[in-house]
Amino acid sequence: MRNISMVTKLLLLGIPHTEGLETTLFILFLSFYFFTLLGNLLILLIIVSSIRLHTLMYFFPGKLSVCDIFFPSVSSPKMLFYLSGNSQDISYAGCVSQLFFYHFLGCTECFLYTVMAYDRFVAICYPLCYKVIMSHRVCAILAMGTSFFGCIQATFLTTLTFQLPYCGPSEVDYYFCDIPVTLKLACADTSTLEMVEFISVGFMSLSWFLLIITSYSCTVCSIVQIHSAEGRCHAFSTCSAHLTAILLAYMPVVLIYLQPTPNPWLNAAVQILNNLVTPMLNPLIYSLRNKEVKYSLRKVLQQLDLLSEK
Repeated sequence: MRNISMVTKLLLLGIPHTEGLETTLFILFLSFYFFTLLGNLLILLIIVSSIRLHTLMYFFPGKLSVCDIFFPSVSSPKMLFYLSGNSQDISYAGCVSQLFFYHFLGCTECFLYTVMAYDRFVAICYPLCYKVIMSHRVCAILAMGTSFFGCIQATFLTTLTFQLPYCGPSEVDYYFCDIPVTLKLACADTSTLEMVEFISVGFMSLSWFLLIITSYSCTVCSIVQIHSAEGRCHAFSTCSAHLTAILLAYMPVVLIYLQPTPNPWLNAAVQILNNLVTPMLNPLIYSLRNKEVKYSLRKVLQQLDLLSEK
């Protein structure tokens, strides 16, 4: 019988082909991460503190901001830690946690984007019935459902990935533990799991994306029938902004998990876009373009200014 020594610690090799750029990347990614946290915390503060925004319309953007705070926090702190010259080691348990929470929060956001597309569809196509269809109870169920199914998906993927024996090598050729790079370290045949990953992550994301596009197509058909030019312009502006955010979120996932021949450098660049840039832009796309949010932001800043003067 072969003697298998199980891996207890892994080495993250970082972003491929970026040797010597650690300081530049540290400053760049730290800036992205800082503004991501600042923007989303600001949105949460505005929604919680302003009574004007305690409506169903801002319920899902609030949850999206929570996800956008935690999602980049799965991989960014460790990446910034070793880019600043510290250890690149990560424990086996830490690797498992990274993979689980990355897919839990990522899947939750995918489901949330779908729910938000449906919310906009109802608001524009059936405005008189909106409060009946999207009641507080329905919104709460949908919000909990996104997290529940995200947890189920992440548990399934994490269990499948780490049921395999890992006996070396212990070098992860990436900047965090994700399924494709982790499976390369397994001491067993991974072809079946790679197919399951292809279906579960890539195909599922593509399916939800097509569902969102269908929803927005129906919404656009309703917008065309709006008589007011100002109303059409506002609705088109909102939908186009939302679709931009969805493209930024979904296309990296589809590209990474559905490509036949993985390209490590391209994958890293695309995944950084998904992990840091998209969460940073979401507050601008979903909330700060809104007049009510801008008004509430001014009120909050005025209150903070008054408090600082006392």
